Amino acid sequence: MNAGATSERVYAGLKSRVLANEFQPGSRLDPTALASDLVSSVTPVRDALHLLTGEKLVDTRVGDGFHVPHVTGSGLEDLYAWNAEVLLGSLRRRVASREEDTPIHSIHEDVPAQTAEIFGSIAAGSANGEHLSATQSLNDRLHGARSVEADLLDDVVGELAAIAAVIDDAAALRKAIVTYHQRRRRAVPEIVRALYRAS
Repeated sequence: MNAGATSERVYAGLKSRVLANEFQPGSRLDPTALASDLVSSVTPVRDALHLLTGEKLVDTRVGDGFHVPHVTGSGLEDLYAWNAEVLLGSLRRRVASREEDTPIHSIHEDVPAQTAEIFGSIAAGSANGEHLSATQSLNDRLHGARSVEADLLDDVVGELAAIAAVIDDAAALRKAIVTYHQRRRRAVPEIVRALYRAS
């Protein structure tokens, strides 16, 4: 196995563990221990941690290494608000033809993946490519919160199906996006508590 393949494997493995809430928010990520877990040397792990820091999925602290970011109520509210703004901005810049958008194949029970697919499709319809890039980043940063939503909110899968059903109706979609985010912002304290329990 070459170094490039090892680096990609370590990055993908570490990112999937962070997204899956395997580490409690705020916990320290020790490159040596992670290298042992990932059957790798320390260098690809450090490289992956630096990449994940750039993606805001990992924090660095001077003199204290890498950490999973703490989740705060105000921080999560800000992420939900930013997600809504990006999606609504995508709708304002929507191009007439949606032929190149990512189609929504089916509604399924994997809430983080389903949400990412639907929101990615909305952002892909924007004439501004930065909307899709920002949405993809937000999908990663909100993955953990979305993974606990189904345990806290009623019928999340049905809610996502309803959003997908109006994806070509801009007015109905705008209303659905606002309602989706208001619901989650009201549930932020419970979501934060669940994230700390989930790890």
